[in-house]
Amino acid sequence: MSKAELTSAVAEAAGLTKTDAQKAVDATFEAIVDSLKKGEEVRIVGFGSFAVSHRAASSGRDPRTGNSIEIPAANIPKFRAGKPLKDAVNS
Repeated sequence: MSKAELTSAVAEAAGLTKTDAQKAVDATFEAIVDSLKKGEEVRIVGFGSFAVSHRAASSGRDPRTGNSIEIPAANIPKFRAGKPLKDAVNS
């Protein structure tokens, strides 16, 4: 499902115009991103949790040349599905 398809589904399910649904979807995504940027966890009961995990710097190999390279530290967004979502997908 693309973002446009998600927007259409939200508009239909909530009885909104596509413009209003687009604003709601965008605002939801922005709120999640803003919270993750602050290092906060976002928990949506019945759906799942978004969190930021820190990956330490490490060394690796360039597969083309075989040279050793340094991989910088990074913050990685992670999603953990909640039990109701897992159950819905597996039923």
